[in-house]
Amino acid sequence: MCGKFTQMMSWGDYVSLAELLDGSGARRDDRAEVVSPMRDAFVLRLNREGARETARMRWGLVPWWAKDPGIATRFIHARAETIDTTKAYCDAFRDRRGLVIVSEFYESRHVTPTKREPHRIWPHDARPIALACIWERWKQPHDAPLETFAIVTVPANALIAPVHDRMPAVIAEADWPKWLGEVPASVQDLKALLRPCEDPMHIAAVNRRAPPPRPVQPDLF
Repeated sequence: MCGKFTQMMSWGDYVSLAELLDGSGARRDDRAEVVSPMRDAFVLRLNREGARETARMRWGLVPWWAKDPGIATRFIHARAETIDTTKAYCDAFRDRRGLVIVSEFYESRHVTPTKREPHRIWPHDARPIALACIWERWKQPHDAPLETFAIVTVPANALIAPVHDRMPAVIAEADWPKWLGEVPASVQDLKALLRPCEDPMHIAAVNRRAPPPRPVQPDLF
Protein backbone atom coordinates (compact mmCIF):
# COMPACT_ATOMS: atom_id res chain seq x y z
CA MET A 1 0.00 0.00 0.00
CA CYS A 2 1.96 2.94 -1.38
CA GLY A 3 5.50 1.90 -0.50
CA LYS A 4 6.94 5.07 -2.03
CA PHE A 5 6.04 8.04 -4.21
CA THR A 6 7.71 10.68 -6.34
CA GLN A 7 7.54 14.42 -5.71
CA MET A 8 8.79 17.00 -8.19
CA MET A 9 11.27 19.13 -6.29
CA SER A 10 10.22 22.54 -7.58
CA TRP A 11 9.59 24.82 -4.63
CA GLY A 12 7.93 27.32 -6.94
CA ASP A 13 5.37 24.76 -8.00
CA TYR A 14 4.52 23.90 -4.40
CA VAL A 15 4.17 27.57 -3.56
CA SER A 16 1.80 27.99 -6.50
CA LEU A 17 -0.23 24.97 -5.42
CA ALA A 18 -0.50 26.44 -1.94
CA GLU A 19 -1.75 29.70 -3.48
CA LEU A 20 0.78 31.69 -1.51
CA LEU A 21 2.01 33.68 -4.51
CA ASP A 22 0.65 34.47 -7.95
CA GLY A 23 3.27 32.19 -9.52
CA SER A 24 5.09 34.99 -11.37
CA GLY A 25 8.28 34.25 -9.48
CA ALA A 26 7.97 30.47 -9.50
CA ARG A 27 11.23 28.73 -10.26
CA ARG A 28 11.05 25.76 -12.62
CA ASP A 29 13.08 22.72 -11.61
CA ASP A 30 12.95 19.27 -13.19
CA ARG A 31 14.54 17.38 -10.29
CA ALA A 32 12.47 14.63 -8.72
CA GLU A 33 12.78 12.84 -5.40
CA VAL A 34 11.49 9.33 -4.71
CA VAL A 35 10.26 9.28 -1.11
CA SER A 36 10.05 6.12 0.99
CA PRO A 37 8.87 5.67 4.60
CA MET A 38 10.88 7.49 7.28
CA ARG A 39 12.07 10.05 4.71
CA ASP A 40 11.05 13.70 4.39
CA ALA A 41 8.44 14.98 1.95
CA PHE A 42 6.51 18.21 1.34
CA VAL A 43 2.99 18.39 2.80
CA LEU A 44 0.38 21.00 1.92
CA ARG A 45 -1.57 22.08 5.01
CA LEU A 46 -3.15 25.09 6.75
CA ASN A 47 -1.05 27.19 9.10
CA ARG A 48 -2.26 28.64 12.42
CA GLU A 49 -3.81 31.58 10.57
CA GLY A 50 -5.78 29.27 8.28
CA ALA A 51 -3.71 29.98 5.16
CA ARG A 52 -2.22 27.26 2.98
CA GLU A 53 1.46 26.51 3.39
CA THR A 54 3.90 23.75 2.51
CA ALA A 55 5.94 22.07 5.24
CA ARG A 56 8.64 19.44 5.11
CA MET A 57 7.72 16.45 7.28
CA ARG A 58 8.88 12.88 7.83
CA TRP A 59 6.76 10.02 6.49
CA GLY A 60 5.79 7.89 9.50
CA LEU A 61 3.43 9.48 12.00
CA VAL A 62 4.50 9.93 15.63
CA PRO A 63 1.32 10.35 17.73
CA TRP A 64 1.38 13.28 20.14
CA TRP A 65 1.16 10.86 23.08
CA ALA A 66 4.12 8.69 22.01
CA LYS A 67 7.10 8.41 24.35
CA ASP A 68 9.51 7.26 21.61
CA PRO A 69 9.56 8.62 18.03
CA GLY A 70 10.63 5.17 16.85
CA ILE A 71 6.96 4.23 16.99
CA ALA A 72 6.58 5.96 13.61
CA THR A 73 7.46 2.79 11.71
CA ARG A 74 4.08 1.39 12.82
CA PHE A 75 2.11 4.35 11.50
CA ILE A 76 3.05 4.82 7.85
CA HIS A 77 -0.52 4.40 6.59
CA ALA A 78 -3.91 5.22 8.12
CA ARG A 79 -6.89 3.14 6.99
CA ALA A 80 -9.79 5.35 5.93
CA GLU A 81 -12.34 2.97 7.40
CA THR A 82 -11.07 3.43 10.98
CA ILE A 83 -9.17 6.73 10.83
CA ASP A 84 -11.71 8.50 13.05
CA THR A 85 -11.64 5.84 15.78
CA THR A 86 -8.01 4.65 15.89
CA LYS A 87 -6.17 6.20 18.85
CA ALA A 88 -3.04 7.05 16.83
CA TYR A 89 -5.00 8.86 14.10
CA CYS A 90 -8.30 10.26 15.37
CA ASP A 91 -6.97 13.57 16.73
CA ALA A 92 -4.94 14.29 13.60
CA PHE A 93 -7.90 13.35 11.39
CA ARG A 94 -10.06 15.87 13.24
CA ASP A 95 -7.58 18.76 13.34
CA ARG A 96 -4.49 18.16 11.19
CA ARG A 97 -5.20 17.03 7.63
CA GLY A 98 -2.89 17.64 4.69
CA LEU A 99 -2.09 16.71 1.10
CA VAL A 100 1.00 15.14 -0.41
CA ILE A 101 1.33 16.30 -4.02
CA VAL A 102 2.93 13.55 -6.12
CA SER A 103 3.61 12.74 -9.75
CA GLU A 104 3.42 8.97 -9.21
CA PHE A 105 3.26 6.32 -6.50
CA TYR A 106 4.25 2.67 -6.20
CA GLU A 107 2.49 -0.51 -5.08
CA SER A 108 4.03 -3.98 -4.86
CA ARG A 109 2.57 -7.39 -5.71
CA HIS A 110 3.60 -10.36 -3.58
CA VAL A 111 5.13 -12.90 -5.98
CA THR A 112 6.27 -15.20 -3.16
CA PRO A 113 6.26 -14.73 0.64
CA THR A 114 9.70 -13.10 0.35
CA LYS A 115 9.61 -11.53 -3.13
CA ARG A 116 7.69 -8.47 -4.28
CA GLU A 117 7.20 -7.01 -7.73
CA PRO A 118 6.94 -3.19 -7.58
CA HIS A 119 4.56 -1.35 -9.89
CA ARG A 120 4.59 2.33 -10.80
CA ILE A 121 1.22 4.14 -11.03
CA TRP A 122 0.76 7.58 -12.54
CA PRO A 123 -2.16 9.73 -13.80
CA HIS A 124 -3.26 9.38 -17.41
CA ASP A 125 -2.70 13.11 -18.06
CA ALA A 126 0.65 13.14 -16.16
CA ARG A 127 -0.57 15.99 -13.94
CA PRO A 128 0.26 15.89 -10.21
CA ILE A 129 -2.27 14.33 -7.85
CA ALA A 130 -2.94 14.97 -4.16
CA LEU A 131 -2.78 12.09 -1.68
CA ALA A 132 -4.69 12.51 1.58
CA CYS A 133 -2.58 12.55 4.71
CA ILE A 134 -2.82 13.43 8.39
CA TRP A 135 0.02 14.96 10.36
CA GLU A 136 1.24 15.45 13.90
CA ARG A 137 3.68 17.67 15.78
CA TRP A 138 5.52 15.65 18.46
CA LYS A 139 7.61 17.25 21.17
CA GLN A 140 9.23 16.01 24.32
CA PRO A 141 10.91 18.30 26.89
CA HIS A 142 14.19 19.73 25.60
CA ASP A 143 13.59 18.28 22.09
CA ALA A 144 12.86 20.25 18.93
CA PRO A 145 9.35 19.61 17.51
CA LEU A 146 9.14 16.73 15.05
CA GLU A 147 6.45 16.94 12.36
CA THR A 148 5.39 13.67 10.76
CA PHE A 149 2.58 12.35 8.58
CA ALA A 150 0.75 9.19 7.54
CA ILE A 151 -0.86 8.60 4.14
CA VAL A 152 -4.53 7.64 4.17
CA THR A 153 -5.36 4.43 2.30
CA VAL A 154 -8.59 3.04 0.83
CA PRO A 155 -9.52 -0.20 -0.95
CA ALA A 156 -7.79 -0.51 -4.32
CA ASN A 157 -9.60 0.38 -7.53
CA ALA A 158 -9.97 -2.08 -10.43
CA LEU A 159 -6.63 -1.06 -11.94
CA ILE A 160 -4.56 -1.61 -8.80
CA ALA A 161 -6.48 -4.52 -7.22
CA PRO A 162 -4.52 -7.23 -9.13
CA VAL A 163 -1.32 -5.82 -7.56
CA HIS A 164 -2.45 -4.79 -4.07
CA ASP A 165 -5.71 -4.59 -2.13
CA ARG A 166 -5.08 -1.01 -0.90
CA MET A 167 -4.14 2.31 -2.50
CA PRO A 168 -3.68 5.89 -1.29
CA ALA A 169 -6.75 8.11 -1.12
CA VAL A 170 -6.61 10.74 -3.88
CA ILE A 171 -8.36 14.04 -3.14
CA ALA A 172 -9.79 15.90 -6.14
CA GLU A 173 -8.73 19.54 -6.35
CA ALA A 174 -12.34 20.69 -5.93
CA ASP A 175 -12.37 18.93 -2.54
CA TRP A 176 -9.10 20.38 -1.22
CA PRO A 177 -10.83 23.16 0.78
CA LYS A 178 -13.02 20.63 2.57
CA TRP A 179 -10.18 18.19 3.31
CA LEU A 180 -7.76 20.89 4.45
CA GLY A 181 -10.36 22.52 6.70
CA GLU A 182 -11.00 25.75 4.83
CA VAL A 183 -14.73 25.03 4.78
CA PRO A 184 -16.81 23.26 7.45
CA ALA A 185 -17.16 19.50 7.07
CA SER A 186 -18.51 16.73 9.27
CA VAL A 187 -16.75 13.44 9.90
CA GLN A 188 -19.13 11.86 7.42
CA ASP A 189 -18.31 14.54 4.81
CA LEU A 190 -14.58 13.96 5.22
CA LYS A 191 -14.80 10.18 5.12
CA ALA A 192 -16.90 10.43 1.95
CA LEU A 193 -13.84 11.95 0.24
CA LEU A 194 -11.79 8.85 1.09
CA ARG A 195 -12.71 6.49 -1.73
CA PRO A 196 -10.89 4.60 -4.50
CA CYS A 197 -9.78 6.91 -7.29
CA GLU A 198 -11.53 6.19 -10.57
CA ASP A 199 -9.68 8.77 -12.68
CA PRO A 200 -7.75 7.22 -15.60
CA MET A 201 -4.29 6.00 -14.56
CA HIS A 202 -1.41 3.99 -15.97
CA ILE A 203 0.33 1.10 -14.22
CA ALA A 204 3.56 -0.68 -15.15
CA ALA A 205 5.86 -3.18 -13.48
CA VAL A 206 9.22 -1.69 -12.52
CA ASN A 207 12.33 -3.20 -14.10
CA ARG A 208 14.79 -3.19 -11.21
CA ARG A 209 17.75 -3.47 -13.58
CA ALA A 210 16.74 -0.44 -15.63
CA PRO A 211 17.20 3.17 -14.50
CA PRO A 212 14.00 4.66 -13.06
CA PRO A 213 11.91 6.63 -15.58
CA ARG A 214 12.25 10.40 -15.47
CA PRO A 215 8.86 11.81 -14.44
CA VAL A 216 7.30 14.28 -16.84
CA GLN A 217 6.50 17.62 -15.25
CA PRO A 218 3.67 19.30 -17.13
CA ASP A 219 2.44 22.83 -16.54
CA LEU A 220 0.36 22.78 -13.37
CA PHE A 221 -1.89 25.68 -14.36
